[in-house]
Amino acid sequence: MSTVLILTVLFVQAYCDTNFTTINLPDEHIPYYFRNFPKMAGKCLNDDKCPYKSYLNEDVCWGYEYDCEWEKQYSKPNCPGDHKGWVKTKAAQESTFYTQADFGYIKQQLRELKVVCEPLFPHDSSLECSEHLRFCRGRNIMINFTKLMNRDEPIRYKMDVLGEGDIGGYCDLKKEWLTEQCDHISPLQSWGPELRYFKRLDHRPIVEGHCDIVIEKPTFLMKIDATVNMYHHFCDFLNLYASLHLNATQEDAFSTDTHVLIWETYNYRSAFQATWEAFTDNDLWDLKTFRGDVVCFKNVVFPLLPRMIFGLYYNTPVIYGCEKSGLFDAFSKHILHRLKISEYKRKNKKVRITFLSRTTKYRRILNEIELINALGKNDNLEIQRVVYGKDMPFKKQLELTRNSDIFIGIHGAGLTHLLFLPEWAAIFEIYNCEDNNCYFDLARLKGIKYITWEDINKLTIIDDGSYSGGAHAKFVNYKFDPEEFVKLVNRAVEYVNNHPKFQEYIKYIDIVKHHEEL
Repeated sequence: MSTVLILTVLFVQAYCDTNFTTINLPDEHIPYYFRNFPKMAGKCLNDDKCPYKSYLNEDVCWGYEYDCEWEKQYSKPNCPGDHKGWVKTKAAQESTFYTQADFGYIKQQLRELKVVCEPLFPHDSSLECSEHLRFCRGRNIMINFTKLMNRDEPIRYKMDVLGEGDIGGYCDLKKEWLTEQCDHISPLQSWGPELRYFKRLDHRPIVEGHCDIVIEKPTFLMKIDATVNMYHHFCDFLNLYASLHLNATQEDAFSTDTHVLIWETYNYRSAFQATWEAFTDNDLWDLKTFRGDVVCFKNVVFPLLPRMIFGLYYNTPVIYGCEKSGLFDAFSKHILHRLKISEYKRKNKKVRITFLSRTTKYRRILNEIELINALGKNDNLEIQRVVYGKDMPFKKQLELTRNSDIFIGIHGAGLTHLLFLPEWAAIFEIYNCEDNNCYFDLARLKGIKYITWEDINKLTIIDDGSYSGGAHAKFVNYKFDPEEFVKLVNRAVEYVNNHPKFQEYIKYIDIVKHHEEL
């Protein structure tokens, strides 16, 4: 009798101790979380303090689950255009886009996962990877950083950080398969440069005391792209977010009580550093952190990388005629939620325009004040000119972007902000500087309207002769015809005003305003 009582008390205590705030996902993502973690759903159902009860009965799925039905997944591709011969049917067009650039990409990686080093007992090591070693995860893995003590040169994009036997585990290693998958040997394309040296150890590294340091919390190893460039660095963040889904086997899948180890010795500096807050509560590590140590990781993740062949999003081959990736939409909302980026309360129905000004030597718009003044004649617009530089914190930049309906700027990494525009928004890349697909494709992936300059005769190139290399269109300055500029902006305004989601949003404002007046 006493045993039953004790078990009952423990059972109730387990529910009471559940801290549901650690889930920390956007409200619309909560049903998908509970669907994949029914035990947490059960705890929520039986806990009076759970704030998510209204989300428990929604029959939805992200799209990568093996039993997820097409109609119930997070989103479905929008493919109104011609596929231009890529495939034979509309269904094949939608399926191709979903596999290339949506949660279908994660589904494919999950299908490819193979046990590379198999454990026999609970304290053994394990390693599993997708094909070409794009994504891997391991348990009780040893990494030997002692040889770094003898390296004086800074390490970045190096493929010789580890050598034979510097990484391994106590498990049954499928060496032949591992060797076959080491075919994308490049710093940011795969984990082949590191895992080709994986060795079967003759001891359990953690329980038998062969580690200088044991890392208890899940750790993400990050080989990152250019941190000074938003376009490239956000390839890192998008792939890390996708890897959270790939690794989502336990209830703490989206926890920020994790570590991040950046695979280089340079001190991390970036204008976008605040974005890490969406993934970890802890200080960032780099290879200097463990130089000279044998480190054992109880849970380690080798995430998807920014420059994988046919990867996300730098090398994504986006099929013609399709747009709006659910993965990109979910990533955007996840970042905005985790960084607590405010959404302004609208006071009117005016379309809000943000004009991104550059202070760099090249690609400046020399008559931007004239262009903005031309727009100012339209009383139905709210226009702000901004400089997203070191004097404006990145979270403030995201705040301004999130609350824009139209975002305007010339070709440059700052246009990556389009990832955080509302779904009814338009991006106006005033001139693509002969890089036709970069932000056009990114806008398609986000699912927003893309507009760019069409009449080359209505822009003026201002060349001071200081640059003589390639991609010359990116190393000059410009002036644009105000009348043509206004015409293109009006096209964006019309799109925003006619978008069903914008109309729904404006209608909601009217309802709120009416209640306030009452």
